[in-house]
Amino acid sequence: MVTHDHKDHAKEVTINRLKHKDTLVVGPERCTKNLGKDIKVVMPGQQFNFKGIKIETVDAYNTEKGNSTRKVHHKGNGVGYVLTIQGKTIFHAGDTDFIPEMKKLGHVDVALLPIGGTFTMDLQEAVQAAKAIHPKVVIPMHRSKADPLEFKKKVETGSKIQAIPLKIGETFIVE
Repeated sequence: MVTHDHKDHAKEVTINRLKHKDTLVVGPERCTKNLGKDIKVVMPGQQFNFKGIKIETVDAYNTEKGNSTRKVHHKGNGVGYVLTIQGKTIFHAGDTDFIPEMKKLGHVDVALLPIGGTFTMDLQEAVQAAKAIHPKVVIPMHRSKADPLEFKKKVETGSKIQAIPLKIGETFIVE
């Protein structure tokens, strides 16, 4: 699942290294310029199932009021994903600021939120997003120079949300 067409997300050599014969590659229309036509093109607001996984695409974009320093993600060009697998819901925000649509996600077990602040929400805005979404677990991503341990401390202060910063290559199993 590709969130948008920027080269650090939609790189054909990386996608080809990861995919197998039965892999479904999903991404917005703009990704076809980097990945070719052999992808399922999606836009915000769609739902479909693949191998028992319910996949919903949601908006991901920068806002004028958001704390991102560079406003390069425009509404409608990128997506986030809400996956439901074996009764667990995982939200991958994509490259985005804290947007109003996040308040309407419903139940989320695990949220992956960017905290870096350059092209995405910064750490403080990500804390606000986490507390609005109220997942059981939040995993910081797209960190840039942001401190994931500071994010953890701020999220867990005054909430029951568990923040889990992962190291490169580390995995998390949703229970």
